[in-house]
Amino acid sequence: MAAAGAAEVAQAVSRQLSCLQQPDCGRAARLRALEAVRAELLERPLPDAVVQEVFGAQLLRQLARCVAGDAAERCRELALQLLCHGVSHGHPPDEALPVLLPLLVQRLCPPQGSEPSEELRLGLVQLLSLLLLRCGASMAPYLSDIIRILQTTLLDSYAEVRRESCRSAVGCAQAMPEHFHMQSESLIKPLMQTISHQHYRVRVDVIQATGAVIQFGNGKSVDDVLSHLAQRFFDEVPKVRHTVTTVIGEWLLHLRDRYSYFHKLIPLLLGSFTDEIPENAKLAWTYWEKIGLQWEKENEDDLKDKMDFSVSPPHYPTGVTRPALGCRELVSRNLSKILPGLCHDITDWVESTRIKASQLLYTLLLHAEDHITQHMELLLRTLYQACLDEESNVVKNCVKAAELIGTFVSPKVSLRLITSAFEKTPKPSCIMVLTAVIRGSPKEILQPHVTDLGNMLSQDGVCQRSEEVFYMEQLLCCVQALIEVCQEDCKEISLHLMKVLVTIMAIPCSQHLKEKVEETMSSLAEVQQLDSFLSLYQQHIIQLMEWVSASCDSWTCYSPEILQLDVIATHSGHVIGEALNNFILILKTCLQPTKDPQMRLKLFTVLSQLLQKASETVNSQGLFPSYLEIVIKDILAPNLQWHAGRTAAAIRTTAVSCLWALIRCEMLSPEEVSKVKDGLMPQIIAAMDEDSKITRLMACRIVDVLLKVCGRQFEEDKFTKTYTEVLKRLDDASSDVRLAAAHTLTNWFKCLKDSGVKSAMEGHIEFLYQELLIHLDDPDENIQSAVLEVLKEGSSLNPELLVKEIEAVAHKHQTPVFCNQLLHHIQSAKESAL
Repeated sequence: MAAAGAAEVAQAVSRQLSCLQQPDCGRAARLRALEAVRAELLERPLPDAVVQEVFGAQLLRQLARCVAGDAAERCRELALQLLCHGVSHGHPPDEALPVLLPLLVQRLCPPQGSEPSEELRLGLVQLLSLLLLRCGASMAPYLSDIIRILQTTLLDSYAEVRRESCRSAVGCAQAMPEHFHMQSESLIKPLMQTISHQHYRVRVDVIQATGAVIQFGNGKSVDDVLSHLAQRFFDEVPKVRHTVTTVIGEWLLHLRDRYSYFHKLIPLLLGSFTDEIPENAKLAWTYWEKIGLQWEKENEDDLKDKMDFSVSPPHYPTGVTRPALGCRELVSRNLSKILPGLCHDITDWVESTRIKASQLLYTLLLHAEDHITQHMELLLRTLYQACLDEESNVVKNCVKAAELIGTFVSPKVSLRLITSAFEKTPKPSCIMVLTAVIRGSPKEILQPHVTDLGNMLSQDGVCQRSEEVFYMEQLLCCVQALIEVCQEDCKEISLHLMKVLVTIMAIPCSQHLKEKVEETMSSLAEVQQLDSFLSLYQQHIIQLMEWVSASCDSWTCYSPEILQLDVIATHSGHVIGEALNNFILILKTCLQPTKDPQMRLKLFTVLSQLLQKASETVNSQGLFPSYLEIVIKDILAPNLQWHAGRTAAAIRTTAVSCLWALIRCEMLSPEEVSKVKDGLMPQIIAAMDEDSKITRLMACRIVDVLLKVCGRQFEEDKFTKTYTEVLKRLDDASSDVRLAAAHTLTNWFKCLKDSGVKSAMEGHIEFLYQELLIHLDDPDENIQSAVLEVLKEGSSLNPELLVKEIEAVAHKHQTPVFCNQLLHHIQSAKESAL
């Protein structure tokens, strides 16, 4: 039956083939003939045996000749279609290979030329794939031709041809692995030239083909493709990353020489653990677990003790699943080969490479556990550099990795290596790594090293090394980590931590950290069961003062100790009142006129600030009055002396401010004022002529108080000097100073009224009347009113003289109202005296 059918089809086909064989057969005739053959074979339900018999006996060579040389593209297309149909039916067409392989070489490989039609080139490669699928190992004699074809088509300009070529390469590798490995390397170059193709589907197919070519071919080619595959892990298309993860996983499971390439392939697979697509990360984990289990079985004898007696670490990162033994061993045994390259990549100039490398570092250290110890020097060097990275994700990943050092490495080792870096030039990154190690360490293991850590952090070379904000932020984080981990054990180093915190707060550019420093101080107080950070100051105030004053005799305006003293004095609140002996001694030493002017100005500013709220600060314990004589005679008085320069003027201003603060808060009793008036009066009188309005104003007020307290004991020359300078202030540019001067003159008249030198001052009184009457006609009504009060007070000294002076100038005044009021006042005083 089949033979009869074959004969019938053969007869029908032979008529058409005879047409094709005629030399004068035109394009249309050839096309009609091929269409007729197609109708006979494709449109009738013929058995495979019939198709195979007709194909092999009659069609194969004729169709091949048509594909090879027909000028009409449509004819070549129909012939190729019929060839594919014939190859795909019946038994494997091994007998067709001597015809078809040369045809494929001719149409697809230079220098003979190539098929100009993209669709036909695709069809020819599909025919090759079909032959590989159908014939399998029978294609081995033609392996060289196949490789040559694929070398060309893998670089074809048509993307679909490249994709089909990749599938052909996979088919070739699987069809004849025992022969393929000898020529597989020839495909690596074209595959790698195509692996970065703009179409992601091409990239996917190339990666799959690469996997198969190396899996069934020469494993040595792994080195040639690794860098290209590694780049595909950065591909923006998830499918590409999924494919490359699959290929690497399969190699690690099945590659013949996989043990030789573990150190190169493991980092690539583990890199997918952090893929942004959960499916890709899960795939990598699944492969990794299989690889670990397979390696365990293959090395069961070596791992027997560890499998039977393995103990989980007592301290393990929260929320992290511990990898299986085989996975951990694989990483540990290959870590020495992986780390150098990885550490180089963490400092690569490409941002994405640095991020990926930092993520991988964490994964590797999580697997390596205590095997990290032998690689500490390299790790720390890398982390110090990477933690300064501008990319926050790199820093974040490196900090996580450093925490694992604290978890798995003994502090005796890790802290010794880290502190040796501090002995050179501490960087912010060194402190960042130390902080992470502390956070990762268990409290009980860190406890024996707490004292050493406190001593190191409080060294001047560490806590005072830099005023850079970033450095101070990391220093603060380190202290916070110590308190958080060590809790009550921090009591041993409470003073050291206070020194560090005071230093951080003292840096001018870190003022935004003040609130965080206070919170940290409160935490330190809390772990010691103290009420607040003020209790910490109370506990350490004397030691802090001794620490900061150790070199006070050689301070300059650039000395950090000045800023530290500022913080201790102003931030400790009422506690500073318990350390007055140390505080006053520092001031006495540093506020001598021979010392650096800028430094004195800073210290006077601190003192002035404290005296504004003396009862809550320096006099909180009521002890400050016992130091008043030192403060006034040894500190304030010498600095009120006139010296040229703006800084000297600013010092005098702050010194006057301090004196005024002492007087205003009534800390200076009348007796104390009497004691110091002789030493202070000349400087205060001189201060009324300063350029600074504030200085002149406070000087007037101080003189006013001195007159109230002890003006009645003044001698003639003091009365004269006082009123002469105060009177000048009535011409001051500042209204506030003029009003203060007027008030001071009122008290001057009161003192003179009860003084024994009144009669000797008659000439001065007349002069004063005359000058005051001029100011009574001042354009400022407030000044006029103030001067009126002065004259009313002074009128009782010599009313007749004053009336005479008023009458002499009243007609000159623009507003005689005040003169009339003054005359009325004098008249009323006379009448009341009668």
